[in-house]
Amino acid sequence: MTPQIGITNEHLKKSIAVLSPILADEMVLYTKTRKFHWNVSGESFMELHKLFEAQYTELEETIDSVAERISKLGGKTIGTMKEFLELTRLKESPSVYPQQKEIIKELLGDHETIIIHLRKDIDECSEKNKDAGTADFLTGLMEQHETTAWVLRRYLG
Repeated sequence: MTPQIGITNEHLKKSIAVLSPILADEMVLYTKTRKFHWNVSGESFMELHKLFEAQYTELEETIDSVAERISKLGGKTIGTMKEFLELTRLKESPSVYPQQKEIIKELLGDHETIIIHLRKDIDECSEKNKDAGTADFLTGLMEQHETTAWVLRRYLG
């Protein structure tokens, strides 16, 4: 059943099309953050281990929120690794286990990539799709990523 929430069916579909790559990005970033949590070592091991755990825990909630937003708009949520990898705008590094500074740089770059895409997605949902709810949702998501990026940036000096 199509939601009757004051947004045309065409605009609902376009907002869902915006949200699916965001879901994929969040899932890939979650997986990468978890990988780094498992494999971090060195002087600040415990601090970074706990930091990455807090970050992937937050990402887990974000993933669920994005998926629920898609459902609220009447869409079906992707849910396989193949689908996530086809839609993500992030790059994976299989079999690569960087040192602490490179881990932080990689995660920072991923958060900044997501922020850049979210800015464009917010404009698209707000202006083109007339979907203030999704634009507002994405603004909150962008602010979360800005905070995480700021924390990671502080580790780099």
